[in-house]
Amino acid sequence: MSNSTSPDEPIPDPSPELTRDKEQETRWLSPGVAGVGAASLFSDAGHEMVTSVLSTFLTSTLHAGPAALGAIEGVSDALVGLSKLAGGPLANDPARRGRLASGGYLGTAVLTAGIGLTTGVWQVAVLRAGAWVSRGIRSPARDMLLTSLAPKAAYGRAFGLERAGDNTGAIVGPLLASLLVAVVGVRSTILLAFIPGIFAAVSITIAARQARSTLGAEAGRRTLALNLGELRRAGLARALAPAALFELGNLATTLLILRATGLLTADGRSVTAATSLAILLYAAHNGAATLASLGGGQLADRASPRLVFAAGAAVYVLGYAVFAWDQHAWPVLLAGFLLSGVGIGFAETAESTVVARLLPEHLRGNGFGVLGLVQAFGDLGATLVAGLLWAVFSPTVAFAYAAAWMALSVLASGWLRPRTARPAAGLEPGR
Repeated sequence: MSNSTSPDEPIPDPSPELTRDKEQETRWLSPGVAGVGAASLFSDAGHEMVTSVLSTFLTSTLHAGPAALGAIEGVSDALVGLSKLAGGPLANDPARRGRLASGGYLGTAVLTAGIGLTTGVWQVAVLRAGAWVSRGIRSPARDMLLTSLAPKAAYGRAFGLERAGDNTGAIVGPLLASLLVAVVGVRSTILLAFIPGIFAAVSITIAARQARSTLGAEAGRRTLALNLGELRRAGLARALAPAALFELGNLATTLLILRATGLLTADGRSVTAATSLAILLYAAHNGAATLASLGGGQLADRASPRLVFAAGAAVYVLGYAVFAWDQHAWPVLLAGFLLSGVGIGFAETAESTVVARLLPEHLRGNGFGVLGLVQAFGDLGATLVAGLLWAVFSPTVAFAYAAAWMALSVLASGWLRPRTARPAAGLEPGR
């Protein structure tokens, strides 16, 4: 077999990680990696329980309107991006990242479940914002734990497992909520979301303990800095350009559910029946995302994260074409949800894998933070613009707009190809 480097693969990094990669390639799924995946599953199940009933809680229990829900969710989503950026430098310190991840998962659990005790809309807003800040700050630390637990050759599979856990939680949470609301009511359902949140904190603590055992002696704490100049010189801006284009077309799944509900209602179903069917289609979306995350991780390791990303964005174009089509058959809508699920499962796994492979260990936390900022604000912008286009023109225009950004990200995916090393000064051909 040739030892030459494929143009789709990163340039070999002459670091101790390579030795560890060869030794651990066949046993990448350690208790620590599994712990990170379990933490994502439990945490997402907990906050999805609350998200599923939040609109009902605000409107029926606290007598607020949809504007309050939109403001709370919009501010919270923006805070996620900013807190991920802030969490990047903190996660670079190996002595700090385990506590940061554990505290972030615990904080998310406590603050999210605390919404069940509120009596005013402003209290919900404060707790939701705080929970999302905890969620954002912990994310780079969680991703750094993964890169210290998994060999470099298995980064795709490790991040795929983490994303699969997150998407599985997005299936379990709403199903649990639907059962609990019928038995104990909305407020108690929110309070019970604390339980999976505690399991998440325990799982990530187990992962952090294993990560500490794999690290050698560190030369003191690392300076907290965004290191934007170093990130640019390492090629992060080029690598994140396709991701930014993708996120500008990555609509909130609530718009997919809204579109499906409208089409199903127009087909003669009651609003209740259409909503129930749309939620089931959304569950299928999350199931497809779970399987795609696992499969995408395998492909990223064995082929290229660039190809996985491009495939995810291309599949999204097809999925949005389904939602732009003014038809009412639920099997066709199911295809749209499944295509979108595969797209997000592929793309998110590839984005994290690219950052992990591209950057040296001392810059990865910053890189994950910047990626989180791009994802959060891109998604927010995509949903706001698409919502405006929907209101002014039509849902077909809104989904066509999103599909155009996805198509552009496919064209730009070549920028994810690692740059070749530059010749020494004075030796460049033609100079």
